[in-house]
Amino acid sequence: MSVLREDMIFVGTAEAPQYLRLDMANRHGLVTGATGTGKTVTLQILAEGFSRAGVPCFCADIKGDLSGLAAEGEPKDFLLTRAEAIGLGADYTFGASPAALWDLFGEAGHPIRTTVSEMGPLLLSRFLDLNETQEGVLNIAFRVADDEGLALLDLRDLRALMVHVADQAGTLSKTYGRVSPASVGAIQRRLLVLEEQGGNHFFGEPAFEIVDLMRTAEDGRGVVSVLAADRLMANPRLYATFLLWLLSELFEELPEVGDPDKPRLVFFFDEAHLLFNDAPKVLLQTVEQVVRLIRSKGVGVFFVTQSPLDIPDTVLGQLGNRVQHALRAYTPRDQKAVKAAADTFRPNPALDTQRVITELGVGEALVSTLAEKGVPSMVERTLIRPPAGRLGPLTAAEREALVASSAMGAKYDTPVDRESAYEILARRADETAAPADKGADAPPPPTTTVPEETESEGFLTSAWRMVFGGEKKLTEAQKIARRTARTMAAEAGSELGRAIGGTSGARVGRSLGRGIFGNLLRR
Repeated sequence: MSVLREDMIFVGTAEAPQYLRLDMANRHGLVTGATGTGKTVTLQILAEGFSRAGVPCFCADIKGDLSGLAAEGEPKDFLLTRAEAIGLGADYTFGASPAALWDLFGEAGHPIRTTVSEMGPLLLSRFLDLNETQEGVLNIAFRVADDEGLALLDLRDLRALMVHVADQAGTLSKTYGRVSPASVGAIQRRLLVLEEQGGNHFFGEPAFEIVDLMRTAEDGRGVVSVLAADRLMANPRLYATFLLWLLSELFEELPEVGDPDKPRLVFFFDEAHLLFNDAPKVLLQTVEQVVRLIRSKGVGVFFVTQSPLDIPDTVLGQLGNRVQHALRAYTPRDQKAVKAAADTFRPNPALDTQRVITELGVGEALVSTLAEKGVPSMVERTLIRPPAGRLGPLTAAEREALVASSAMGAKYDTPVDRESAYEILARRADETAAPADKGADAPPPPTTTVPEETESEGFLTSAWRMVFGGEKKLTEAQKIARRTARTMAAEAGSELGRAIGGTSGARVGRSLGRGIFGNLLRR
């Protein structure tokens, strides 16, 4: 008799087969265990099981190994032996799961972008590690953007907005509260650091649409979206904030569906402790709220981490499906983690749970899932089933071919730069400067007097006399010379920018030219 079921995912075998019910998968879950005990393989077999049932998944690939589910597995002896031992036998087949590869940096998969506005000031403050005062200034900046119709799409927009806020600090403080120049400077420095770390790849358009995580293949299987997170792990704050943003977007955009027969999407949160480390109280409350309420949207969330102690109790209490791999009790903290893990299971009179946790081998786990009416099953020592996909990562060539064949490339691979806060504020600055230019063409005043030369202004005064003469009216030739000088300054900046960075560099160069030479001429 086959151990496979259509309404359940076969996890492995204890005294009897162990299953994860599809209609209970949106009650969330937890996969824990020490490094090297098999958590990634458990994540893979769950993702493959959901995919076969037509449920799309999203998971972060920390070490690169998870991408192997997109390739057919190889019939290795230890896999076949395990399949035979758990009663899978002839039902064990190898095959690739339909997958989409994503990468925040756009290198190992399709880029995922969001706009600064969609991220919002709360998550962005977490993103930038701002203190309370700096977060307050950032909130004021977002309010100013809303009130003045300034679209915040990328980091360039936000930097321009912060300059605008600093320039108008006196006026804005009367309306919105005190704007500290020191806080604006601190935010600008953090934005610069974020750009250096590659965060500018994450902000921009086209913005990622949640619906693209919920696709199914032509044969009805759910597409597994795999995020390349190896480079992302070098910046844990960026990783945690991104996943929290994605979870929040799911919560905000998906409609209520109650308790469906199977989830609409399953979200695997690997290295989950990074989300909660040093997180402010307001963010912990946000995570708790999302986890508690998102199940009614038909979304299941599975946290993957080393110990249940990594998860706050308010969140841990929402995770009904548990897979516990081995833990080691070498230190007092380890012993506490073992006891905490044992206490989270429904006891089994035939099993010393606390002792068994330290004795589990690789590919073994203690399993307790939600049965009918949401009642947790008694914990069982279980041999985890082998995966159908490859154990190990895709090769570079396989990854490149999969990305090239995906329909997501045409939608997301090419960035879009439309008019937003940066362009609007730059145009305002040009319009403010325009009356001075028009004044040069209008009938000039009777005389233009050069101020007395001082030690601090000697160079500027000399330049004025050299270009426009002394205490004389501006002649038409001098007007032309003045306009020509401005044009040459901007063009020189453009050429410098192009030499440095193409079209975008040219825009920066023009701004540089206007800033240096334009201010000098106006002075």
